[in-house]
Amino acid sequence: MGQKWIIDVIADLRAFADQNGLPLLAHQLDVTSTVAQAEIATMLEGAPRAANANARQSQPEFGDTRTGHGT
Repeated sequence: MGQKWIIDVIADLRAFADQNGLPLLAHQLDVTSTVAQAEIATMLEGAPRAANANARQSQPEFGDTRTGHGT
């Protein structure tokens, strides 16, 4: 199973948000899925953890996730 389970869980949450009229949550889960896939891919490529931490500092801010509004 590896790390794929988290992508499946996010997809299930995304479907729930869609089915229950939660468009901001659905959008945020799209962003979350993209981030999770990128981080998992980086882990699978064998990049050292310290390199991942340094790369994270240069990535764009996704905004305030508590309100569902991005920057």
